Amino acid sequence: MMMKRLMSAARPGFLALGIAGLAAIYAGGAVARPVSETAAEGPYLYVANQEAAAVTVIDLATHEVVEVIDLEAMGYGANAKPHHIAVEPDGSFWYVSLIAANQVLKFDRENSLVASVEFERPGLLALHPSEPWLFVGRSMAAVNPPQRIGRIHRTSMEVEEYDVFIPRPHALLASRDGDWVYVGSLGENSVVTVGAESGEAELLRLPGSGEMPHVLVQYAISPDGRTLVATAEMTAKLLVFDVSEPTAPALVGELDVGARPWHPSWSADGRWIWFGNLGANEVTLVDTSDWSVSAVVRGEGLAEPHGSALSPDGSRLYVANRNETGSYESSDRMGYDAPGGTVVVIDTATREIIDVIETPPYASGIGLASQPR
Repeated sequence: MMMKRLMSAARPGFLALGIAGLAAIYAGGAVARPVSETAAEGPYLYVANQEAAAVTVIDLATHEVVEVIDLEAMGYGANAKPHHIAVEPDGSFWYVSLIAANQVLKFDRENSLVASVEFERPGLLALHPSEPWLFVGRSMAAVNPPQRIGRIHRTSMEVEEYDVFIPRPHALLASRDGDWVYVGSLGENSVVTVGAESGEAELLRLPGSGEMPHVLVQYAISPDGRTLVATAEMTAKLLVFDVSEPTAPALVGELDVGARPWHPSWSADGRWIWFGNLGANEVTLVDTSDWSVSAVVRGEGLAEPHGSALSPDGSRLYVANRNETGSYESSDRMGYDAPGGTVVVIDTATREIIDVIETPPYASGIGLASQPR
């Protein structure tokens, strides 16, 4: 049976300070309420709420919202547009891109802001697996951003930029060995392989490059690091690349899927790829043994699905939903004018929705620790 988790949140205008901090504010007479009655144990799922200038923190053990971080109250403005999340493997720090504020922020496990760096129209974030680097692309909302990606040192938060020579670089992912970064264009059918250390770029023009662009949304890479997939918004395809030779990705397959496939997640055993279909209010499961669509999940809470993330043990898929049109009716809009977002929880064994967690509006990118402690 599907359960619904409701959120009791502080109104915008109050910085979420954690359970103890919010309790202190409440005791002092401010109009704010704790978001959870019990202490959060973690690990956590972090959800960017793009139209609420907020980040929702969810305890993965209970599926309870334990904190809502109000970026407007922190001085980043009501239009900060937090978009994507990256989390250190052990959960010690996490990062969020703010499209309109032109910032990438670094928070610690206690959700205290510890550093920030300026970057024009940041979009997707990708951690390097062994070096202290965070790669950052450009947002879809940027009409003509620089044809460069950023490499941020996660300790100093200093940034340098690498030329990638493609319009609107968006899709972004580091290779399993960390030697390379894959970048995809929104404006043309091109994939770029960038040396993670050198910044040298190799360009691949995809077949049909003179036709309507695929609009490459995001990548996922197989556990063995030899296969890369990309979701293509405009052509509604999953593109499959052989990257056994990293500097020369080879397009080896195309799979027709539902409308507007978004952020993919690849299972640790290499068998399955999950992603939401933003234009169809559903989640697609692809079987990599024969590259077929194995299942399509539909149900309550799936409303313009955007980000996805698998739990560390692979038993749960978390899917963030924008719900801009209000097709899902929130139990409590939490004081916002726009419809609330959701995080839908899917049991990967039964392929059923087991929980719907309500959040502030427009849940977009999400992230969690892959090896939490």
